[in-house]
Amino acid sequence: MGICNPGKIASTQWLSISLLLFCIITPGYALNPKSHITQFGHTAWRVQDGIFTGTPRTLAQTKDGYLWIGTTAGLVRFDGVRFSPWSPANGEKLPSKRINSLLGSTDGSLWIGTSVGLSRWQDNRLISYSDLHGVTTAIFEDRDKAVWAAISPSPSNTPLCQISDSAIHCYGTADGISPHRLWPIAKDGEGNFWIGGDELVRWNLKSHRSYEVIGAEHSNASVSSIIPGSDGSLWVGIDTKGPRFGLQRLAGGAWKPFVTPEFNGTTVAVNALLLDRDNALWVGTASNGIYRIYDGAVEHFSNADGLSSDFVYKFLEDAEGTVWAVTAKGIDNFRELKVTTFSTREGLAAEEVDSVFATHDGGIWVGGPSSLEVLRNSRISSVLAELHLSGAATSFLEDRTHRLWIGIDDTLTVYDGRKVQRIARSDGSPMGMVYSMTEDTAGDLWVETRGRLTRIRGLKAVEELRPPQVPSAFRVVADAKGGVWLGLANGDLAHYQNGHAETFHFRHSSDTRVEQLDVNADGSVVGATADGLVGWRNGTLATLTTQNGLPCDIAYASHFDRAENLWIYMQCGLVEIKKDQVQSWWQHPDAAVKYELFDVFDGAQPGRAPFGGVTRDSEGRLWFASGVVLQTVDPEHLLSNSVLPPVQVESIVADRRNYIPQLGLRLPPLTRNLEIDYTALSFVVPQKVYFRYKLEGRDESWQESGTRRQAFYTDLRPGNYRFRVMASNNDGIWNEQGATVAFSVAAAWYQTNLFRLFLLFTAIFIAWLLYQMRVRQIAKAISARFDERLAERTRLARELHDTFLQTLQGSKMVAEVALNGPADPVRMRNAIQRVLEWLDKAIHEGRAALHSLRSSTVMGNDLAEAFQRATEDCRLQGINEVSFVAEGISTEMHPIIRDEIYRIGYEAIRNACQHSEAGRLQVRLSYGADLALRVSDNGKGIEPKIVTLGKDGHYGLQGMRERAQRIGAKLLIESLPTSGTTLELIVPGHVVFQNPRSTWSSRLQKLTAFFRSPDNPA
Repeated sequence: MGICNPGKIASTQWLSISLLLFCIITPGYALNPKSHITQFGHTAWRVQDGIFTGTPRTLAQTKDGYLWIGTTAGLVRFDGVRFSPWSPANGEKLPSKRINSLLGSTDGSLWIGTSVGLSRWQDNRLISYSDLHGVTTAIFEDRDKAVWAAISPSPSNTPLCQISDSAIHCYGTADGISPHRLWPIAKDGEGNFWIGGDELVRWNLKSHRSYEVIGAEHSNASVSSIIPGSDGSLWVGIDTKGPRFGLQRLAGGAWKPFVTPEFNGTTVAVNALLLDRDNALWVGTASNGIYRIYDGAVEHFSNADGLSSDFVYKFLEDAEGTVWAVTAKGIDNFRELKVTTFSTREGLAAEEVDSVFATHDGGIWVGGPSSLEVLRNSRISSVLAELHLSGAATSFLEDRTHRLWIGIDDTLTVYDGRKVQRIARSDGSPMGMVYSMTEDTAGDLWVETRGRLTRIRGLKAVEELRPPQVPSAFRVVADAKGGVWLGLANGDLAHYQNGHAETFHFRHSSDTRVEQLDVNADGSVVGATADGLVGWRNGTLATLTTQNGLPCDIAYASHFDRAENLWIYMQCGLVEIKKDQVQSWWQHPDAAVKYELFDVFDGAQPGRAPFGGVTRDSEGRLWFASGVVLQTVDPEHLLSNSVLPPVQVESIVADRRNYIPQLGLRLPPLTRNLEIDYTALSFVVPQKVYFRYKLEGRDESWQESGTRRQAFYTDLRPGNYRFRVMASNNDGIWNEQGATVAFSVAAAWYQTNLFRLFLLFTAIFIAWLLYQMRVRQIAKAISARFDERLAERTRLARELHDTFLQTLQGSKMVAEVALNGPADPVRMRNAIQRVLEWLDKAIHEGRAALHSLRSSTVMGNDLAEAFQRATEDCRLQGINEVSFVAEGISTEMHPIIRDEIYRIGYEAIRNACQHSEAGRLQVRLSYGADLALRVSDNGKGIEPKIVTLGKDGHYGLQGMRERAQRIGAKLLIESLPTSGTTLELIVPGHVVFQNPRSTWSSRLQKLTAFFRSPDNPA
């Protein structure tokens, strides 16, 4: 739909022929002029609800889609959901908060007329016209896009001013314009201005003419509104009622009041007029609410019908065809509904509709508890008295001869257009309450009356069937292939033909019955139940419920339209399922179906009717009885809102601070919580406007937000972002272009690229340092291993040199001596004997060296046992008195530390055995808080210099010191020539023990050892 400018029409109250043709040619979502005003969707926003702080006076729609309401306390902006008090940015102010007139011009500006001057809001900038001081009573834009304003009173007696970007030109008395009150301005198809006030003036720059409207009895009467008609006449509203006031029509220079048998225009004071795009005239009055005139018919809508107030200030028809009314107590809108309702407000006799039926002549028969009515051409008439009938109408049927069969209470009546005849059972008793009727292919009528199925032929009951002959049913419908279908009281379906009944069972709850039964052209039959639809086609049974995607389960009625689309009157609304989806359902009963839901916002008021709940008329419209009202939908002429909803990003809230969306918007660093408010300007059903958005730079795909009008983000990283939002109107038409706003989040100092580069270099430097430290650590570990191996090799070399090699050298010398005298057998024998002794000694020394390598305690934990073996070896080397004492309790030790202790102790014991020439050797191993080893002998001792510096070529003492230092132990060596040598090694407990002992435990062990010692004098 193209958008003709209804905001211009309502704000200036004029309508040229060309503009009217434009609106007619351009399709729109306009109000159906054939509908009653009470059948439109109506919503009221009242001052008493706290929406407005002042009284609304005027309204306009700007090009961006917003509605603007001018009140006595300021300007309010409305997007269909939210009313937002408006004030200009940057500290600017309107001349006054009392708003008298508004105009949304074609360039997107909002013109604001206040009680003391005129302003213009454009591109977020407020322009006030200080030269136009006074009450701006009207603002108007002509076809040349020039803006005119009426200023009353005018200081210079020039109340009509033309405003352009370059200049302001005003007209007054000299130009034929009265300096007194000016209110409406309009322009006709011939280019003449019509100006209302104390008088009506036709004016152009070349000529003018006045039309007096003031009578002697009303000196304060004035023209309140002007609408040029399409036939050259002029609709004029006068704010006083009387013979020459109220609603008048000016044609050919003569006044003519609008008077019809239903409406006398002179009895109302008119404040506002609107000629909508379908040529329906809306009349707003000072005390009688709203009148709507179309094709000579007049309808009334007042405070009693829900209007916010009977005092109407202004009308507006927006871009989607919705009509708005400004009253003294709020604003109201009227919109077309897809589902039309008939109730007592449209002429029904009662607020209960139990059955409905459409006849071939276009009549819609409506049955109620004590009424029988016919609807033709939107007019309802009662026929109960005319047919001399009384009671509740339950069910209808029109047979092939166009006779109408009517169930009234417990009787069945047939009406042929002239007379009424009652049909009785075969025994002459009344037929009973008729729930449903049908005519089969043979022309027989089948009547269902509380579980009894009666066949009628030739106005006589010829067969009556009761359970168990047929199942208990509530609904009956003819099968095109013969027989009848029955909708059963337990929710199942049955088929009866030629005395045989076949039942088809479905899964459903216990409290379920078939409310409505319908047969399609393809032979399929469906029944509406409280558990959805049950259906049969060509032997296939299927159910249609929420498991197939339906919005709810409870179905009151169902019917196929002429295109074989399925319509279901359900608890949640009216559901349409297209033919292809119905066929897909038959082929795959468990598959989901696509549908369109018409809910309360579309006018649906579903409910259960106890008898005939649905019918289809000759024009294809479907009619539904809800038990309360009568509703209809026209599947072949469904309204569609093709107006793309304008989308706006209203504000950005970052950490509770509001920002106006604008080019180059930059949010502060460390923005934690971000809210983006957006909207779409569709006023038909704003509750059905859906949104999707995407934040480029954050979101990978579009986010479906439903009807929510805010997007939320937390902890956005610094960078540039682009927020895009699109919206659909109430009919699912998407404005894919939507709205876009770009912004950026500034970086904190530690979020900048320079800081990131610094961190990168720092990390690289630290990694390099760690690498160097690790390399050095590995190198040191390798060096330590090399040192250990070198020390061990040195010791072995020393031992081999001092013992094994010397022995071999001695053996060699003995052998050489023997070879010098080979002729002396005795000498040879003695030499050989000496060589054997030397070789035996070499073997012993080699074994000792090997023993020192293989006697590690790595495989065990008992140092005492290892040292015990070492002392026993000394006994074999000639030491007479050897003793070993172990004190304390052995504790798990670190294996490497343990080996080092063994190496030191073994070296001390071996030295004592081989070099001290001692007769006594004592070894003491003590386990306590620390580990202590004491090795003492009574030999010849060691020279002090050797104890301190070691002996050249010998590395035993040096090796012991190095090992002690490596494990953090304390090594003491005392030696005297007269008293032998004593070596004491003390290893801290926290170094050697894997489970250090407590202090008190170690003290107790020392005390115990002291008392057990043989040296204790006690």
